[in-house]
This record gives sequence, C-alpha cells and structure tokens, in this order.
Amino acid sequence: MGRVVRMPMPAAGTVPRDIITLAGITAVGYHGVFDHERANGQPFTVDIALHTDTRAAAASDDLADTANYGELAEGVQAVITGEPVNLIETLAERIAGSVLADFPVAAVEVTVHKPKAPIEVPFSDVTVRIYREQP
Repeated sequence: MGRVVRMPMPAAGTVPRDIITLAGITAVGYHGVFDHERANGQPFTVDIALHTDTRAAAASDDLADTANYGELAEGVQAVITGEPVNLIETLAERIAGSVLADFPVAAVEVTVHKPKAPIEVPFSDVTVRIYREQP
C-alpha cells in the first residue's frame, strides 16, 4: 500500500486518542454472492479511521511521521478493485489488514458501504463497520 513508516507505538493495551479519518474512498468492485454482482460490478465506498498518535507529526511537521493519506486512499482503492469476495465483511477485513500492515497506526476502523446491494425493498445504504488493533 505504500512505504512503511515505523513510529513508536503506545504501550500495550492502549489505543491513542488521535484519529485521522479519510471518508468516501469510492471504486467499482466485483464483490457479492450473486453472479450479476461479479459480472457487472458496483460502487463500494470505504471510510477509514486511523487510531494513531499524531504528536510526532505535529512536532516535526513532516509527512514521514504520519500516515500518508494519499497512499492510504490508493491502497484502499486497490483492495476494492482487487480480488472479488462474497461478503463486504471479508472486504472490510482485507482492508483493515492491509492498513495495519502498511501504516503506523495502533488500530483502524473500516466502514464499507454497499449502496447498490441487491435488496428488493427501498433502502439507502448497507454498511459493515469493523475495528481492528495491531496484533
């Protein structure tokens, strides 16, 4: 997803209170359990909240001391457009794993939106939100 920046992590069992959010990362993906979803694709939108300590970045005013959200957006988009999965739960898990592996964060929240889900009643959106911490 990008270059890995290693910053000191907080003590075990604690999650920083600083949060960097990136909302509305959108791409066409081919995820779903139905053949037409896999064949035609549909838009997916992802919101990311990075739980990190921003003090080093604030003190240095240097991009190297924080998560580069341009790289973050590109990486999330690559997962959305990548290998198809049946469930948006699986998609969210893949995105979270990728973010935790590639960015200096203690935890991540991932919300996957599937606004065109094949549902026969009126609705505005389907979302799955997960929270994952560094192992």
